[in-house]
Amino acid sequence: NTGDGEQLYECPMCSLTCTNVQILQEHVDLHLEEQSFPEGTLVDAILIVFENLRDLELAQQLQIEEDKQQRSEEERREKEEFKKLQRQYGLDNSGGYKQQLLKNMEREVDRGRMQPFEYHKRKADMMESLAFGIDDGKTKTSGVIEALCKYYQNENKDVRRVWLSASVDHFHSSLGDKGWGCGYRNFQMLLSSLLQNSSYEDCLRGIVLTPSIPKIQSMIEDAWKEGFDPRGASHFNNRLHGTKAWIGACEIYSLLTSLRIKCQIVDFHKPTGPMGTHPRLLEWILRYYSADNEGSAKVVCTSRPPIYLQHQGHSRTVVGIEERKNRTLCLLLFDPGCSSQEMQKLLKQSGDGTSLKLLRRLVGSLKEKQYQIVAVDGVLTLEEKAARCRASQVFTSEKIP
Repeated sequence: NTGDGEQLYECPMCSLTCTNVQILQEHVDLHLEEQSFPEGTLVDAILIVFENLRDLELAQQLQIEEDKQQRSEEERREKEEFKKLQRQYGLDNSGGYKQQLLKNMEREVDRGRMQPFEYHKRKADMMESLAFGIDDGKTKTSGVIEALCKYYQNENKDVRRVWLSASVDHFHSSLGDKGWGCGYRNFQMLLSSLLQNSSYEDCLRGIVLTPSIPKIQSMIEDAWKEGFDPRGASHFNNRLHGTKAWIGACEIYSLLTSLRIKCQIVDFHKPTGPMGTHPRLLEWILRYYSADNEGSAKVVCTSRPPIYLQHQGHSRTVVGIEERKNRTLCLLLFDPGCSSQEMQKLLKQSGDGTSLKLLRRLVGSLKEKQYQIVAVDGVLTLEEKAARCRASQVFTSEKIP
């Protein structure tokens, strides 16, 4: 071999080097025509050399073909995996909220579970809602925090103390976003609380009603255009509107910060307790709700907004935390996967608190490898917003060791 990887072949009679076997064979044939050799001597040796060279060339050719086929198969598998990921995360150009809602309503009509007149009415309502960029409110349940406050005032069995977030509406997934819309629904929950808090009135001056999912997608795109989280934006090809793309903590952070709402991402990147649990997550949330609410009251209805909670494949909203009489902690979560019918039960809370099973999560049930939270804590000045925009281009979260 030469230094640059080229294969050379040496003449067994005069040591001349050739670049391929064909040239070498023609060169040796000239030697044989000029000279006569006894049978079984050098001619046989030359023939053996040629056979070995042909075998070597064939083996090399077979190896090249095998390598080429292997690369082709790997490329095919990579493309298939990439397409699966695109489908899983809603980036396969199959349409977004509007297309999914229409398709699922048509399926409901075909199955006899929706009357044609209802289909056309809901389609007209959807088009109006999308035109104005507001949520239709059909998946919303209000008043749950207030009902919980009344329940805990009379509950004496298990709970020593409880801290509840400020008032927040529950939103659940619909036919238009089922399977991918949890991040948007949790943002709607968080925003519903901020809209009821006068401290955030200036930040949310342009938002009167809860925005629809396509509108939230456009709002996130606007945050990217301002310069927030360019790495995350590139993951989505700078486009969310018209897709079924999943969003997470980074997109929520970018959107809130673009609205001048002060927030932080805290990353619980590994378990901190036995059996893969995350006690430090619950301890952090307890400090968040109790920091400005010290006292002996059993039920503390705080002014703190709810917390966005993210883990692989799903997100939920933290609306409070219990301290049990045995000193264990229990989160209270609003889940977008819980229907309005189930949430309505919490408005008529029974004395035994059975409906609270929908909300309660002890530390033993939080065993995902990693959690992230987005917690709101005030308002940013324009200068602070600009500084956070620059910082988001390299770093957005605090890691809990």
